[in-house]
Amino acid sequence: MCYCGNSQTFETCCSPIINGEIKAKNAEQLMRSRYSAYCEKNSEYIHNTYANSKRTANGVREIAAFAELADFIGLTVYRFEESDNTAIVHFKADYLCDGYYCQLEETSNFTLEDSDWRYLDGTLTPHTEQKIGRNDKCPCGSDKKFKKCHAA
Repeated sequence: MCYCGNSQTFETCCSPIINGEIKAKNAEQLMRSRYSAYCEKNSEYIHNTYANSKRTANGVREIAAFAELADFIGLTVYRFEESDNTAIVHFKADYLCDGYYCQLEETSNFTLEDSDWRYLDGTLTPHTEQKIGRNDKCPCGSDKKFKKCHAA
């Protein structure tokens, strides 16, 4: 299963997009590949898929720092809408960071630039980070205790 939640393997789903072998067909596919790139710690790809007007404000080092801290464990796509040159994707990315379960929920805006979909910006939905005890069930869904799963 791919990081993005599709039933295909990473090698047949998001990897060809991240590696530039194929283009994302739509904004949802781009968003899923960006999520997978975070899982793979590929900050260059994430940086390069920002809209041209936003790329300078989102440096590779800052992206890499967040990707290194976060251990992404799940993606849920709630809504995808596309018009001529714009699209909206509402999603939630679950991740672990320093013993906390975190959720990044965003309604993202995408734009079509030079026939490629690019991430423009988004509106975050706030969620409270939850401390995970060593003996709590791991939020990744493995049914293991946290200490024997992602805390190991």
